[in-house]
Amino acid sequence: MPDEALLQKTKSPFYFDTGYALYAKRPPRPFPPPFLSPPAGSFSDPLSTHNRSRDRRSYVNGEMIRGITNGDDAVLVEENFIGANDGVGAWATRPKGHAGLWSRLVLHFWALEAERDAYMSSSNTSDSEPDPVQYLQKAYEQTLEATSKPNEWHGTTTACGALLHHTNHKSPAEPVLYVTNLGDSQIMVLRPKDQEVIYKTSEQWHWFDCPRQLGTNSPDTPKINAVMDKVTLQENDVVLAMSDGVPDNLWEHEILQNVLDSIRTWEQDPNKKSSDERIGGAGGGMLFVAQELVKAARVIAEDPFAESPFMERAVEEGLAMEGGKDLQS
Repeated sequence: MPDEALLQKTKSPFYFDTGYALYAKRPPRPFPPPFLSPPAGSFSDPLSTHNRSRDRRSYVNGEMIRGITNGDDAVLVEENFIGANDGVGAWATRPKGHAGLWSRLVLHFWALEAERDAYMSSSNTSDSEPDPVQYLQKAYEQTLEATSKPNEWHGTTTACGALLHHTNHKSPAEPVLYVTNLGDSQIMVLRPKDQEVIYKTSEQWHWFDCPRQLGTNSPDTPKINAVMDKVTLQENDVVLAMSDGVPDNLWEHEILQNVLDSIRTWEQDPNKKSSDERIGGAGGGMLFVAQELVKAARVIAEDPFAESPFMERAVEEGLAMEGGKDLQS
C-alpha cells in the first residue's frame, strides 16, 4: 500500500485483520520501463534517471503500484479488500510477454476503483451498493491502456477479490462480503466457531487447466464472464484469497482443518504474553495461518507421489498424472 493513498479512506465498523504468505516456483521478473526506472548508464547523460536508480518500487501513472508480485501472480491485502490474481506463466516465453505485470496492474487498478467508489458513495445520502464487477472491468480497461503502445506488454491473468462492506439499513450494521471471481483462483470463507466452510467460489475453465483469464488475445471480460456473490459474514470469520496452487493441492476439508489448527495453535502459544489478544487469530495470527497453509500446500506440490485434487481432476479428464501441482500461491 503506497504512503500516498488516492483518497481518504472511509470509516467502516468492520475490517480485515490480514496476513499473507507466498511461494513461487521461480522468482518474479523485474518490471520493464516505464513501470520500473532502470539504473542510469551515465551521470552525464542528460536523460539519466540516476536520481531514481535505487528506487526499486514500481509505478504506473505516477503512482506506486499496489500489491506484491509472486512469480507471475499478484496479491494485495488491505483493510477492506483482498485479492489474488494468477498470471499465466507461459507468457514468459513470448516476446513482450509479462504476465506478472498484467496480474499486478489489474489488481492495482481494481483496488483503486473500489476505493474511489467507496469515497464517492460516502458523500451521498442514499444507500448504494458496491459494484466490484464494474470496478474490475475498469481495471481491465486501464491495464489494456497502460500496456499498449508505446509501452506494449502482453499477458493474461485470472482475477479474484473480496470486498468487505456492511449493511446500512440495519442496526447494528452487519458485515457483507462482495466476492468477485474470473478464472480458477479461489475465495473461501470459513466460520471457525462452527468449524465449517460457508462459501467458496467455483472455478471457471475453457477446458481442463485453461481457466478464463483477462488479457492479450483472451475473449473473456469482467462484465460478461466475472461472477459476483454476496456473503453475509460474522465477526471472526476467515476469508481466504488463493491462487489455484492451494486448492489444487489441498482438498477443502484439509484447508479448513489446517486453518482451524493454526488458529488454535496461535491462541494457545505458551510464549504469548498475558496481555496479548489472540482470540480467533487476532494480533497477527492471520500471518501465521497463511504461512502454515502455504507450507501444507507446498508439501503436496513437491511430492511426486502425493494424491491431490488436481491429480484427481486430471485422471477424470483421461490424463495419466500423479502427485501435486506446481505451487505458486
